[in-house]
Amino acid sequence: MEQTVTIKIKLKLKNPSDADKLVHTMEMFRQASNYISQYIFDHDFLLNQNKIQKAIYHEIRDKFNLKSQFAISVIRGTVARYKTVQTQLEQKPFRYNTGEKDQFGDEIWKKIPRDLSWLWKPVFFKRPQADLQRNRDWSILKDGTLSLNTLDGRIKATSICHGFDQYLDGTWKLGLAKILHVGNKWMLHISATKEFLNYQKEQSQHVVGVDRGLRFLATVYDEKGKTVFFDGQKIVRKRRKFKQLRTQLQLKGTKSAKRRLKKIGQRENRWMTDINHRLSKTLVDRYGANTLFVLENLVNVRFATEKVAKDRRYEQVSWAFYQLEQFLTYKAHLVGSEVVDVSARYTSQRCPKCGRINKDNRNHHLHLYQCDRCGYKSNDDRIGAINIQLLGTQYVSGVPRPAFKKSKKTTDE
Repeated sequence: MEQTVTIKIKLKLKNPSDADKLVHTMEMFRQASNYISQYIFDHDFLLNQNKIQKAIYHEIRDKFNLKSQFAISVIRGTVARYKTVQTQLEQKPFRYNTGEKDQFGDEIWKKIPRDLSWLWKPVFFKRPQADLQRNRDWSILKDGTLSLNTLDGRIKATSICHGFDQYLDGTWKLGLAKILHVGNKWMLHISATKEFLNYQKEQSQHVVGVDRGLRFLATVYDEKGKTVFFDGQKIVRKRRKFKQLRTQLQLKGTKSAKRRLKKIGQRENRWMTDINHRLSKTLVDRYGANTLFVLENLVNVRFATEKVAKDRRYEQVSWAFYQLEQFLTYKAHLVGSEVVDVSARYTSQRCPKCGRINKDNRNHHLHLYQCDRCGYKSNDDRIGAINIQLLGTQYVSGVPRPAFKKSKKTTDE
């Protein structure tokens, strides 16, 4: 199994004029990317890199004054962006309510697959950046200095990155690098890949159920019956402050207010990313190697906005849950653990003691679950974590797609 991570390095340029060379290179990359994007859009979303290269390689070299490797890189990068969009559309089909109900009284929703034909305009590249090929466009010199290629010749820069040496021990394969200009900082994002042994279910020493939510960002339940809550109330309050500040700036509507709005949005995204990084690292450090982290599959799962006041919906019902799963997955792989998704169906409605499934047993206002059959009572987020952990145990036991199902025995009195 290969695990790929992105190393983020801050660059310290040797000469002030080097910044102009990078700006020029990145802008030509951006313009060339948009040109290729329009070509892909106009030719029925042609995503064959070789065919695109054969058709417009010399054209983009002449039009944007690109070197040969840069021309290939910009074609590859544009095609990769379209493939990413294609995957995102496939993962999120269009869903609509048919107005019908099944035998259990649940609404029946129908899915319509989506593909690139749903796009009504080409993918647009707004942010200037440039892709550099390893050992051709970027390399590490013997003294540790980075050598970077530009349209105006090579430049040298010093790397500032804590822990970068661990990726130079020979076990990691360094690949494509991407140059970005973030604020007043020059950044180099390097792709690094390492081969790990495939995780086997039989090696699981810990099976940990993780229920992601809003009141608690994560509620964790393990095979020993221990529960850990990671509070999310402080995060909700801070997001509320971000929202209030954005509202004030939007009412002003001035150019300076719009610039400030953009910075606030970027700051909030960085803060959310940092929270998810720290939370995922805490989980991996707590349970270590040979741990199976079990999460709900939240694709097409929507939090009930109708139960939240309209003026508080933003901070209450939006968080980067998928990002948290991504961070947890790659951090788990680095220590020899694994993350698996299970069905989210009925995990918050099922009594872990008697198996009774009844959504009325959960009191959202009091955050309490009490079974109307056996009387079992507990925190509703903890109930979800227990059920998720049980599905993980079933997965380890050999059930390929464990899920809870309603039956007459569990729904009738």
